[in-house]
Amino acid sequence: MNEKEILEKCKTIAVVGCSTDPKKPANYVPGYLKEQGYRIIPVNPFADEILGEKVYKSLEEVPDKIDTVLVFRPGEETPDVVKKAVEVGAKAVWLQEGIKNDEAEHLAEEAGLGFVMDRCMLKVHKGE
Repeated sequence: MNEKEILEKCKTIAVVGCSTDPKKPANYVPGYLKEQGYRIIPVNPFADEILGEKVYKSLEEVPDKIDTVLVFRPGEETPDVVKKAVEVGAKAVWLQEGIKNDEAEHLAEEAGLGFVMDRCMLKVHKGE
C-alpha cells in the first residue's frame, strides 16, 4: 500500500507519540487529519485527552480497529512500534518526516503492511 492508498483507504489512525503541545507537529498534524475526517486515536502514556480524544497509554490498549499507525517517536523506537502494529492488526505504519529506520521498514514489509518513512502525512495529504 503506497501513500495515496493509505490516505484513501485507512480512516482510523492511531498516533503514537501524539503531543499535547499545539506547536508541535505531533499535535497539529493529527489535528489537521481529524479536521479532514480521519478518526484520530492518540497514544501517549502521559496524557488523558488530546485533540478532544481519549488517549491510550499504548497501542495494545486501543479497543477499536486501527487502520494506520502514525509514528512521532525516535527512529530507534520504531521497530517495536511496527511489531505492536502487526499485533493489533493495523494495515499500515507511517513514520513522520524526519523519522527513519530500516529495521522498521523491513519488519513492516515482512508482515505485509503498507509503510511510509520520513514523510509528513499532512504535507502528503495536501499534495505538497
